[in-house]
Amino acid sequence: MVAATTRPVRRGLPEQRMLVSGVRWKDYVILREALDTPSLKMTYLEGDLELMSPSGANEKHKKIIARLVETYAYLLRLPFNGYGSTTFRKEAKKRGVEPDECWVLGRTLDEGDYPDIVLEVIETAPLLDKLRVYDGLAIPEVWLFEEGRFTIHHRRKKGGYEQAGKSALLPELDFSLLARLVEIEDQQAALEELTRRVKAAAKPRAKKRR
Repeated sequence: MVAATTRPVRRGLPEQRMLVSGVRWKDYVILREALDTPSLKMTYLEGDLELMSPSGANEKHKKIIARLVETYAYLLRLPFNGYGSTTFRKEAKKRGVEPDECWVLGRTLDEGDYPDIVLEVIETAPLLDKLRVYDGLAIPEVWLFEEGRFTIHHRRKKGGYEQAGKSALLPELDFSLLARLVEIEDQQAALEELTRRVKAAAKPRAKKRR
């Protein structure tokens, strides 16, 4: 039996979510490939399928976060590659998802591979547990951005996530600063402020190396 559930969204946010239960893996794959559009995101977890249409706020936040993080990596000359909202699936674990953004560090993403870091911008509460989804895909690090703040989750060796105070892959990235920059309306101004901060922090390190 297939059952659908919807959850009301907060006022002012056009984001919509729907949960469909009893979906077979092959039907999920067919749906995802037939409805291949960025205006519809799908998350699959052991027979449950969440359909989500991103809001303008979601798209704005994920875009500026990606721009900031990738600018940070560029300024520090880190081998950091982004893959946006690529669909990742694993039939053996009955999981499929499109993160808001994702990255790999020091490598490129091969076919059938999975990212090192994923970002989820949460404007309305997900109908499925995203951490359970990412745990099944063995994603090392999950960043959640909700209500103006980041929470960082590291995957344990035996599975499951624990919340951490910083990124294991980008340990010097200041998430408090990043959260403040995300809220700046002018994205160019936010990027300029990040650039100024990173360069200012780099000067003392350069002097120590001399």
